[in-house]
Amino acid sequence: MEAWLTGEWQRNSLWQLFLRPISWLFQLVVTIRRAAFRVGLLKSYSVGVPVVIVGNISVGGTGKTPLVLALAEVLAKKGIHCGIVTRGYRRSENTTDDVVRVLPSSEDAEVVSDEATLLARRSGVPVYAGLDRVAAANTLLRNHKEVDVILSDDGLQHYALRRDIEICVIDSSRGLGNGALLPAGPLRESASRLSTVDVIVVNGNGNGPDANLRRYSSTTPTFGTTLANTFFINLKTDQRLDVRVALDTFQRSRLHALAGIGNPQKFFTHLTDLGFVLAATRPFPDHHHYLAADMPVSDAEIILMTEKDAVKCDTFADERMWFVRVDALLPNDFTDLVLKKISQWKADHVT
Repeated sequence: MEAWLTGEWQRNSLWQLFLRPISWLFQLVVTIRRAAFRVGLLKSYSVGVPVVIVGNISVGGTGKTPLVLALAEVLAKKGIHCGIVTRGYRRSENTTDDVVRVLPSSEDAEVVSDEATLLARRSGVPVYAGLDRVAAANTLLRNHKEVDVILSDDGLQHYALRRDIEICVIDSSRGLGNGALLPAGPLRESASRLSTVDVIVVNGNGNGPDANLRRYSSTTPTFGTTLANTFFINLKTDQRLDVRVALDTFQRSRLHALAGIGNPQKFFTHLTDLGFVLAATRPFPDHHHYLAADMPVSDAEIILMTEKDAVKCDTFADERMWFVRVDALLPNDFTDLVLKKISQWKADHVT
């Protein structure tokens, strides 16, 4: 159902005409809400350090998490201590806190999301999760006095957290879809929102935006980025193979691929583009909570998955299971712009 809906949102179908009035109503609510924050009817809160939002205006995966990880690495190399906040936390009957620190070893997918766990494992910086981003950021800063920049994974529409840099990420393969807001299309906010963010990143296209996107963002600095496959990692043994070695190692095995991400087909296509011959593919809904029963048993000699899927398979992993580690390749002009804005914020707030 999710894959079908994602595909339908790329076109204008007859049935979507009946949903357009709901989309117009949704757009009206979104516009009024944003205006209420802008004029002060609804309050936004500063947390005392520069806040960098990495978000999107569409539903589904656009590549935000790799970008946040890459930015955290860039900041660390510059001697900047950052922390990360994310929405990826769901209270359950076993948890009473509004905010939790995400631990790299977290295995409770009912409490912490796959993205949050991945951020904690890869970034090496404090990661806090909560529905209220202001509370998450304040808790992080209270517990980690050294942090002087907050990165928010998602949260472009969470206006209660005052932001200093807004980065909107767009998936190059899907773009803005049919341009309609939910539920007739994939957008959370209208395309005109792109003219108000600080930076646009088109993920998966090193050449930057296409002509359709430029008409919404002609005045906004826009960069194209790509994801690089660094290596394949075995979930059970932690063995690492670069792509060329993995191709040679796996070529005589029966390969199965699974993915529980916003766009599973993109992952499967990526594997075949690399040269892997897949005997079977199995898409799951985004954020799927994996069980051992979800793994192919009978004829799968190698099981390939994304890193986001892998963080939920630790407890039942076997030696057939490998994930692909990817890293976002950020243009120097993009990182220079972000660093400049952070430095300017600090210069403006020196007391």
